[in-house]
Amino acid sequence: MPARKSATKKKADQAPSFEEALEGLESIVESMENEQLPLEDLVTYYEKGSKLLDRCESILESAKDRIELITLRNKNESELENPASSGDATPADTSGESAADDDIRLF
Repeated sequence: MPARKSATKKKADQAPSFEEALEGLESIVESMENEQLPLEDLVTYYEKGSKLLDRCESILESAKDRIELITLRNKNESELENPASSGDATPADTSGESAADDDIRLF
């Protein structure tokens, strides 16, 4: 039995996952909407809900940052593998116009 108690205590000490926090938040909202609760209980639920909402927003922000980092890393790797397709280089002028403009052309 001691292993179970330590596992339960460890779980209580950890911050909830996104899914756990969202489930708890939904439960709190449902209770607040559907039950006749005393004001003190409503305030307590609101406080718990606010903490869970902050946790959800924090997890979502972290996930967004990670996705942006992965996207940027993939873009940079792609540009290193295919430097001509990076979009920064301007295509050569093949229209046959004269060199009267200010550009200097080598070929």
